Amino acid sequence: MNRIATGPAQAAQGKMESLGLVYGLVGVLVFSLTLPASRVAVGSFGAIVVGPGRALVAAIFAGAVLWLRREPWPKRKYLPGLAVISVGAIFGFPLLTAWAMTRVPASHGAVELALLPLATAGVSALRHGERPSWLFWLCSAGGALTVIVYTWFTGIGSIHLADLALLGAVVVVAFAYAEGGLMAGHLGGWQVIAWTLVLSAPIVVVLLAVDFAFAGTAHIMHASGTAWAALLYLGVGSQFLGFVAWYTGMALGGVAKVSQMQYLQPFFTILFSWLLLGEQLTAPTVAAALFVVVWVAAGKRATVRRHVVK
Repeated sequence: MNRIATGPAQAAQGKMESLGLVYGLVGVLVFSLTLPASRVAVGSFGAIVVGPGRALVAAIFAGAVLWLRREPWPKRKYLPGLAVISVGAIFGFPLLTAWAMTRVPASHGAVELALLPLATAGVSALRHGERPSWLFWLCSAGGALTVIVYTWFTGIGSIHLADLALLGAVVVVAFAYAEGGLMAGHLGGWQVIAWTLVLSAPIVVVLLAVDFAFAGTAHIMHASGTAWAALLYLGVGSQFLGFVAWYTGMALGGVAKVSQMQYLQPFFTILFSWLLLGEQLTAPTVAAALFVVVWVAAGKRATVRRHVVK
């Protein structure tokens, strides 16, 4: 019979969850710049380079870290999980969001991605045995509903053809987040994304070669310094360092609970879009963000039973 942890064990678990939320917040801050940076870079480089192509930048950085630390190759049993992460985080999400950023503002994309915490918690519950309480789901639904209502009444949430791409990005990366959060407990937070990047690099090279064969490289040679800086950020920041913090946080605090921090990401993204791209920032955005913070704080206190993998 399972018993609820008390005393020192409960305090230790609470500290791990709190530390996991801190790491999760760092990851969210890094990810919040992904859409604005993609919008800056995609006009110069195209969706293939900005999407999967940025993983090659990250793979060079990650490979160097793995080599310097003499990390052993992951065991064969971990390869299916790494493949799931690769499909979602290396190819699906970057390509779909980069394509969408050629058609809608970054602030609009931020609204669609607000569904990620709920999607990640749902995938985790189905695949990995986490069992959130009804209060947790209520807080998740409340956070998502707050974002949807805010979007509708501010006019950001009008329907675009890119919406399907963004919703598809939410689905595929939710699987990657849930899988990575589980595997981080075995391989370590940074090792999970590092090995995913390195093992995916050959496929990325093939995609880039095909893209260059059809589109040429003239547009790349004439890219501005700002576009190059955005691409570098996407590679090193969004595709590597952000995932290190994110997967470490989920390994410590649980996939479902730490995923709630991502309800803050749309508002950080809108803020960065205002600062960097001149997109609109309004008082309702600040008010909605405060409501979301309340839901996240309530979700932190909700019970999430975690399946312990031995």
